[in-house]
Amino acid sequence: MSQKPLTYADAGVSIDAGNALVKAIAPLAKSTSRPGADVQLGGFGGFFDVKSAGYRDPLLVAANDGVGTKLKLAIETGRHDGVGIDLVAMCANDLIVQGAEPLFFLDYFATGRLDNDVATKVVASIAEGCRQAGCALIGGETAEMPGMYADGDYDLAGFCVGAVEREKVLTGDSICPGDVVLGLASSGVHSNGFSLVRRIIADRGWDLTQSLPSHDGRSLGETLLTPTRIYVRSLLALVQQGRIKGLAHITGGGILENIPRVLPDSCHAVIETSSWDLPTIFGMLQEGGRIAPQEMARTFNCGIGMAVIADVDEVDHVKASLESAGEVVYRIGRIDEGQRGCTVTGGRNWNSSEDWSAIHHA
Repeated sequence: MSQKPLTYADAGVSIDAGNALVKAIAPLAKSTSRPGADVQLGGFGGFFDVKSAGYRDPLLVAANDGVGTKLKLAIETGRHDGVGIDLVAMCANDLIVQGAEPLFFLDYFATGRLDNDVATKVVASIAEGCRQAGCALIGGETAEMPGMYADGDYDLAGFCVGAVEREKVLTGDSICPGDVVLGLASSGVHSNGFSLVRRIIADRGWDLTQSLPSHDGRSLGETLLTPTRIYVRSLLALVQQGRIKGLAHITGGGILENIPRVLPDSCHAVIETSSWDLPTIFGMLQEGGRIAPQEMARTFNCGIGMAVIADVDEVDHVKASLESAGEVVYRIGRIDEGQRGCTVTGGRNWNSSEDWSAIHHA
């Protein structure tokens, strides 16, 4: 009995679709070009010239991350035009906290069956994130893996490399008691805690299409999918000028566990939740899941996407510079002497009057 010769397409993988996607996204990558990168997709690797980017004695800093289960909401709602910004933000914001300027980015897109329309929207949003962060999209990988992912599902990973002059690395070593903690407003839930978000949605039977009057009539799904804010352009000049002592990107672990990561051993952060209003979406989640305030503070950003630590004499300049760059800035706390860690004082927005603490152990 003769058997039909098999092709890769018979196994569920379309080489033609992959080639078509590369052709479609090439202009998107080219739109992210910057000094040091002349973006050309299709090679075996992407080049970046650090010297032509203006660095004399740079250290390279690398970060990688994903978007997590926020992607499930994007897939369920058919809204794929923001998750790429999340992907870039999670990496680029991690670089700036070390004083590094993001230089280039690579993405990994994996799916069971390649849908070029969805993939193009995702890559377009990655390119937008790169433009916001000032880095070049110099390459990536698209993997079509039938049987590995359910129909319609996909996953993303991002890899970003930045540079900082050796003498300007932001270590946090100069942080001392008396310094001030500023908070930069988040754009929403960003990209952490979505397994809990989805559990609350399922338990409460929330409709992702329902409009939220407190969010300009946007739907619950749109609100939750608001892309992570990228803080690089607002912070870079201040970091390079030495006006900031430390930065903490408020991601997984929330306020309680991220701020201590940048503190010296003898410093303890005290954060006052009454200094900013808890955004409505977090109040909804807290009530919907009956989440204890301490769990909120170690799971979500709760409205603060980046913590900025500065000398008291620099605070006014730093705050004015950040506000002129479009950031909403709050004075949220201080640095005291004590064991490295963070105490968050419960306030009117958190349905609690209690304080809770996290001690960071090296």
